[in-house]
Amino acid sequence: MIVQYILILFVFTIGTSMAKWQLVWQDEFNGGHLDQNHWAFETGGSGWGNNELEFYTANRSENVRVKNGHLVIDVRVGSYGGRDFTSGRIHTKQAWTYGKFEARARLPSGHHLWPAIWMMPQNNKYGGWAASGEIDIMEYRGDIHDKIEGTIHYGGAWPNNIYTGSGPHHFNVDFSQNFHNFAVEWDQREIRWYMDGQKYFNVNIDRMMWSGKGHNPYTKNGQPFDQPFHWILNVAVGGNFFGPGPYVTPDQARHWPKHTMEVDYVRVYQWR
Repeated sequence: MIVQYILILFVFTIGTSMAKWQLVWQDEFNGGHLDQNHWAFETGGSGWGNNELEFYTANRSENVRVKNGHLVIDVRVGSYGGRDFTSGRIHTKQAWTYGKFEARARLPSGHHLWPAIWMMPQNNKYGGWAASGEIDIMEYRGDIHDKIEGTIHYGGAWPNNIYTGSGPHHFNVDFSQNFHNFAVEWDQREIRWYMDGQKYFNVNIDRMMWSGKGHNPYTKNGQPFDQPFHWILNVAVGGNFFGPGPYVTPDQARHWPKHTMEVDYVRVYQWR
């Protein structure tokens, strides 16, 4: 019996030690256009619940293009769909539960530019936002070049939702000048945030995630972060992320130093 136990322990230990992050999906943006087998456009100028100023367009190279091995999301000044700015917002058609999610990007520079690399649930199993969750891998304010933040939203449907986040986290870099790696590692117990391989924040999700307000949509620890989530990449203009307005005007925006987010790659790994 003791020998059998030792053998089982040995096999388990060997199996665990051999496990590692394995690449299961990627887009290196090496073609001449966005691969719409992998990505879909999200369009509109409704403000997206955040009082944003842009109109997200589809199949418009001024706003979303692939060039020189990079995805480029470009914010333009100009009237379109009743808005003064246009931009791009895309999501992956595929979704994943747990893993390491990494994007390498160079960020814009300009007042009230709001780039985001984030994830949303493929299906709203637990209800409307934010009952079914949201994972913000990276958010950044375009006039503060050395700070990013990571956040999760959960707890119940708005307005009974809550969030937990790093807040603006300072690094000794200018995110608008060079490419950097933004990642989360997400498993059944926690979500961890990394910048260039340096962990700067983590959240325990092995607990009841209800906010304590309104209807409780959850029955187990870890919900809603036990479902498939897809990537979203976008650059917004203005919005609640900057507090109450007024936000940037078109005349002011024409002086933005850099109005693009360039993405070198997007990769998904799973522990196998």
